[in-house]
Amino acid sequence: MIYLLSQILDQSAERFPEREAFRCDGESLTYSDLLRRANGLAQRLVELGVKRGDRVGIYLGKCLESAIAIYGIWKAGAAYVPLDPGAPIARTAYAINHCGIRHLITQKSKRRRLPDLLDATPELTCVIGLPEQFTLEQQPDISRCDWSDIPPSDTSPAVTWMEQDLAYIMYTSGSTGTPKGIMHTHRSGLNYARMAAHTYGLTHTDRLGNHSPLHFDMSTLDYFSGPLVGATTVIISEAYLKIPASLSQLAQDEALTIWYSVPFALIQLLLRGVLDERDLSSLRWVLFGGEPYPAKYMYGLMERLPQARFSNVYGPAEINQCSYYHVPPLEPGQAMPDEVAPIGRIWANAEEMVLDDQDNPIVAGEIGEFLVRTPTMMAGYWQRPSLNEQAFYRTEIAHQTAVFYRTGDLVQQRPDGNYQFVGRKDRQIKARGYRIELDEVEAALVGNPQVEEAAAYGVAAEAGSHQVEAAVILTKEASLTEGDLLNYVGERLPAYAVPKRIAIATTFPRTGTGKIDRNALQQQAETTAWTPQKF
Repeated sequence: MIYLLSQILDQSAERFPEREAFRCDGESLTYSDLLRRANGLAQRLVELGVKRGDRVGIYLGKCLESAIAIYGIWKAGAAYVPLDPGAPIARTAYAINHCGIRHLITQKSKRRRLPDLLDATPELTCVIGLPEQFTLEQQPDISRCDWSDIPPSDTSPAVTWMEQDLAYIMYTSGSTGTPKGIMHTHRSGLNYARMAAHTYGLTHTDRLGNHSPLHFDMSTLDYFSGPLVGATTVIISEAYLKIPASLSQLAQDEALTIWYSVPFALIQLLLRGVLDERDLSSLRWVLFGGEPYPAKYMYGLMERLPQARFSNVYGPAEINQCSYYHVPPLEPGQAMPDEVAPIGRIWANAEEMVLDDQDNPIVAGEIGEFLVRTPTMMAGYWQRPSLNEQAFYRTEIAHQTAVFYRTGDLVQQRPDGNYQFVGRKDRQIKARGYRIELDEVEAALVGNPQVEEAAAYGVAAEAGSHQVEAAVILTKEASLTEGDLLNYVGERLPAYAVPKRIAIATTFPRTGTGKIDRNALQQQAETTAWTPQKF
């Protein structure tokens, strides 16, 4: 019986030793290779002082080493923390310092950013993936070793750990301007891996493809569920994401059977992926989630891939996943629905509630906040007790205290029992699958001493997606331009959260209570052509 995520690899290496576990850019690791490499890394981590419960940072893009890192960290008894290599140094340093990371796993391609990162993270003691000849003049006390210095091993360290132990922490946008770390245990991660594998009928013959980066929760399907059943995961490196035609070529060449991504990637495949020149007949299931998928693009791709099943997958990173909706194909002569696909029904071994603003159950068909309890749910936010109090709802069910996660999503149950996503309760939006706290964007802008007030809002973008825009009022002495502001927040926010444009305004529309009327600003941005100096 498997109780820990690390045991997934042990099982598949025993059952399918020579099957490819991960492929990337023409290179691959069999399950036997991956096990021995992960064992070797685990041994080295323990030698370097990693203990049960420690957090180890992964400063990598998706690559073969990222799979070795995840399973090696687990086998050392620690939890992995995926860090966005493209994020501003200050943001990455915050995550490292906040959760006490002392060991960082990286690769030579990230060496140019490491000196600045190490300057901002004084508690880091070791960097793995960096050759000895790479000098760290300002950090001489930091130990390091290259990947080539870590020999494979047939045995893993003798570490005691349990399913309730921490398995990984993923940082996401926080409304206070600082990211929040979502803690998942081996139990919650393994429950997700099993539920996803069962729901989508994954087997060892499947070949999974997913372009989502390692620090994005969608990556867990590749790294957890694929190895659970002995499937092959094709890691899609960043180079493919910029050219949809190359992405569709990869899907054809690798004979992908399962695709999982945000709708934006699928829209680009439909519009620019030259699908008429591709054979994607091996694709049997297309999973999408993270943001609404406009019907015209969804049905357009379904028409191009008639053999594939399409499913809308729902679940914030805090609960991995909790519902799905299998999209039925259009019948001959059937009109295309105007609304986006619902998020579906809650899956097995989970329970939902829909409450109003006073935490009272709503009448079926009304709009309310979606609350979920599931064995795939997080343990909480790392060192954020007040946030944990807000995130969970406790009630009595069957003489026991039941704990639900407040998703912040507003839903409405349809007559057929499926839930329709309506919007957000708070000031959070999704852009290409990423969660963006508008309050964090505003906090970054106001951090500039020449900015007096700031307002951020989401507007409709190309192909049904959303993007962040903002407006500011400057101090009287300010001489900032829109470009200055974009550069300023670009050093503090991840690229996906940087506003696409920033208006410099003299006044803001206000509500009757004097608050900034962000809805009015959003409407102006969507309906009015404006220049940076006029709003």
